[in-house]
Amino acid sequence: MRTDLFIMALVAVLLSIVLGQLGFFDAARLTKGLQNMGILTWEMLPPDASVLPVAGEALWETVQMSFAGTMLGFLVSLPLSVLGTRHLFSAPVSNLSRLIAAGIRTVPVLLWAILFVILVGLGPLAGTLGVAAYTVGYLAKIYAELFEGTDPEIVEAVRGTGASRLHLVRFVVLPEGANAILTQLLFMLEYNIRASSILGFVGAGGVGFVMQVYLQTLEYRRLATVLLLILVVVLIMDGLSAWMRRRFLLTPQS
Repeated sequence: MRTDLFIMALVAVLLSIVLGQLGFFDAARLTKGLQNMGILTWEMLPPDASVLPVAGEALWETVQMSFAGTMLGFLVSLPLSVLGTRHLFSAPVSNLSRLIAAGIRTVPVLLWAILFVILVGLGPLAGTLGVAAYTVGYLAKIYAELFEGTDPEIVEAVRGTGASRLHLVRFVVLPEGANAILTQLLFMLEYNIRASSILGFVGAGGVGFVMQVYLQTLEYRRLATVLLLILVVVLIMDGLSAWMRRRFLLTPQS
C-alpha cells in the first residue's frame, strides 16, 4: 500500500514538473489563450452554408481515401501480424515481421502522405496510400499481440492432431480473435477519417486542402462549416460502427 502511494505521489510530482516546464501554470498565457479562443469562436459564427457543395465534395473524397486506405492496410497487416506471432513461427520470422511493422508505424501518417505525394504526385491516391501504410503499422502490431494471446492449450491440442500452421491460423487463431479483429478494424476506420482530414494540407487530397485555403484567407465562418461537416461524418461513422458491432460480433451462446 505504501509503495503504491509512493508511486502515485512520484508520478504526480513528475507530472507537475513537466506541466510547469511546458507552461501549463502560466496564468497570463492561459488567459490570453482563452481570450483568443473567444475571438476565434465569435469570428466563426454563424457558419457559412454557401460552401457546403465544395466542402461536401472534398469531405466525400476524404471518406473514400479513408475507407480504401484502411481496407488496403488491413489486407496487408493481417498476414504480417500472423507472421509476427511467436508461437506459430520461428524467432527470425516473427522478429523480422515485427521489425517491419515497427518501422512502418514509426512514420506518422502525415509524413507517409508527403512521401507518396513525392512518389505518385498530388491527389487522393497519395492520401490513400499514406493511410494504408499507417494502418499496416498499427494493425500489424495490435493483431500480432492479439494472436499471441490465443489460448496455448487450444493451439497445442490442434497442433497435436497434425495440423499445419495454415490450419492453426484458419481454424484456431482467426476464429478466436474474430471479435477483436473486427473491433480494431472499425476503430482504425474511424481514426483514419479523422486523420485524413488534414492530409490535404500536404497535397494528398481530401477536405484538408479546403481547410487550408480557408485558414490562409481567414475565412473562419467557412472553416466552421467544414468542421461541422466533419463532425457529422464522425458521428455517422460512430453510429455505423456501433451497428456493425451489434450485427457481426460473435456473442457467447447462453
